[in-house]
Amino acid sequence: MPDLEILIGGRSFTVSCQPGEEHFLRGAAAMLDIEAQPLVAQMGRLPESRMLLMAGLMLADKAAAVEDENRQLKQKLAELEARPIPEREKVEVPVVPAAVRETLAEIAARAEAMAARIEEMTP
Repeated sequence: MPDLEILIGGRSFTVSCQPGEEHFLRGAAAMLDIEAQPLVAQMGRLPESRMLLMAGLMLADKAAAVEDENRQLKQKLAELEARPIPEREKVEVPVVPAAVRETLAEIAARAEAMAARIEEMTP
């Protein structure tokens, strides 16, 4: 088992962990240290057990808040998933028949031809 030296609240601790879990232990120690630093800054030198207890409680409080939020989100997700899926709305897209398009094109061509003839006739 590897032994690691970690710092929490400015104090050094030697702890053991399973091989390959060193980074998890360092991460957990860093989280605990983040909670311990303000305690040490506010209260000065605390007994080791008191500092660790207070930092652990503060961290546990944050974890409880995250668990509560997670529970609420899971409940909301379950409610959303339980809703019936609305039927898709059928949208009809108007299609201009080919015959109408051809007729309109023919009318446009005739109108352009008439306009050209009128321009030729005007002095």
